[in-house]
Amino acid sequence: MDVTYQGTQRELHSGTGVLRYHEAGDGPPLLLLHGSGIGVSGWRNYRANLGVFADRFHCYALEFPGFGISDPVPGNPVTAAVDSVGRLMDALDLESACVIGNSLGAVVASQVAMARPERVRRLVAVGGIGASLLSPDPSEGTRLLRRFADDPTREHLVHWLECMIHDPALLTRELIEERWASAATPAARASIEAMYGSEAIAQRQRAISGARPYWSRLPTLTCPTLLAWGANDRQCPLDMALIAQRLVPRAELHVFPQCGHWVMYEAKEAFERVALEFLCR
Repeated sequence: MDVTYQGTQRELHSGTGVLRYHEAGDGPPLLLLHGSGIGVSGWRNYRANLGVFADRFHCYALEFPGFGISDPVPGNPVTAAVDSVGRLMDALDLESACVIGNSLGAVVASQVAMARPERVRRLVAVGGIGASLLSPDPSEGTRLLRRFADDPTREHLVHWLECMIHDPALLTRELIEERWASAATPAARASIEAMYGSEAIAQRQRAISGARPYWSRLPTLTCPTLLAWGANDRQCPLDMALIAQRLVPRAELHVFPQCGHWVMYEAKEAFERVALEFLCR
């Protein structure tokens, strides 16, 4: 199976711009939705896992609009990401699919599942959904993202990457340089600023003042849901999972020890084993 970047890359042309994604495997459909952050993409989130999941599933790793690969669209980046999932599924005639979402991808997947329950069979949420009970809010990772958005230096990138991974040996020079090169593109910079810039955050807080938080609707997330969390996650601290586990009717929680925010990267084999067991039930 060819799971190289070039061998899996696909394009979907629509009236709202080009959506790009990576496709591999055969079997039931599985969407892989990436997180936000500096130099992020669907390929970078899941390239190490794609071959494993493609042995059992027909995988689609979507690139959300505005993160430097799919064409940007105006408006809130989260809303654009939710819409892009529907656009992809409609264009590919996917009535429903299992979904793995990391961080932002988990939030997007949960919003799709709450709005259109028939579209999501099972959900693996790698961090992301819920709300902090005990940890500082915003989290350490979010504060570091805001610092980079306001002042995009290589040093600030490294500080954020150190926050994402528990094991410092995994923070290689190659990873730093790849993320730095990706973050330098105008589209990527605009996306980070729109998500985490101080002014953008202040505008969103003013807009949602008094509004019902999205996590309060989690009881309507009725699909079987696996919460996959790193015990040492400093972007979405573990106490966030407690609200999700309590509110989502069919949720179960698996905590990966000695692991940060990127569970699928830092606990690769354990995550794949747990996720496949859940998805193949």
